[in-house]
Amino acid sequence: MRKILIISLLIFLAGCSSKPPVVPPSNCKSTGYEYDLNALTYQLVWSDEFDVDGKPDPEKWSYDVGGNGWGNRELQYYTNGDNVEVKDGRLIIEARKETIGPNNYTSTRLVSRNKGDWRYGKIEVVAKLPDVLGSWSAIWMLPTVSQYGGWPRSGEIDIMEYVVQDLDIIHGTVHTAKFNHLDGTQQGFSKQIPNVSTTFNTYTIEWLPDQIRYYINGQYVYRFMPSLYLNCPTSQQWPFDIPFHLILNIAVGGNWGGARGVAEDGWPTTMEIESVRVYQALEMPEIIENKK
Repeated sequence: MRKILIISLLIFLAGCSSKPPVVPPSNCKSTGYEYDLNALTYQLVWSDEFDVDGKPDPEKWSYDVGGNGWGNRELQYYTNGDNVEVKDGRLIIEARKETIGPNNYTSTRLVSRNKGDWRYGKIEVVAKLPDVLGSWSAIWMLPTVSQYGGWPRSGEIDIMEYVVQDLDIIHGTVHTAKFNHLDGTQQGFSKQIPNVSTTFNTYTIEWLPDQIRYYINGQYVYRFMPSLYLNCPTSQQWPFDIPFHLILNIAVGGNWGGARGVAEDGWPTTMEIESVRVYQALEMPEIIENKK
């Protein structure tokens, strides 16, 4: 009888000393959201089908201009619209071997900043990519206001990057204060897609309050979801709760794009885009309001 009492007491004490499950504080980022991924109802909120020949629609697009290396020792000068046109239902960005000041190449960096800015949504771009060594094309996003500080603290979402030196390898990456290429901690994927310079492919992210999911041609490729391995992510891991805008560009050379040199011949080279579409889920306001 005494032995039974001792065992019962030990079980009781063990139960009392066990720690309760850790519940993330309500101010943790990218946690506490509940939704059915497959039941979200997406509605088109912004698009460009490039169905009017000429220059890109000034109601939707602006230009970043200059040739300062852009933080990556890039070689191109981005012009104010001289290297881009809309023709036959396509946006065409052209990188050329020509000199402006100290820059021996020109290109375009098209931005939707203050004309198309979103927090969460599905961003879908149909594109055919450049084919000359040294070109570095990108479909990507930056914060419209750097609420958490300068790069990379306020984040970067690379929907698609292609450096021709890695033939037919598509990269998708996110950068934050804790996860970025300067520290070698960036989060993302690399995937081989055949003939990216001769065929159009659809590059998509699904940006949700707790994860960013990547798709190519409708097939799921990768997700960035810091709450899978962090109990309470902060803006250092998840700054992606503020509005971002879209960027379309071809860079030339640079730390990555020119790592194996820049071709002397073959210029100009182009990135052609058939459409840009942005969708948002009708359920999103309720999902955000009901965050636990």
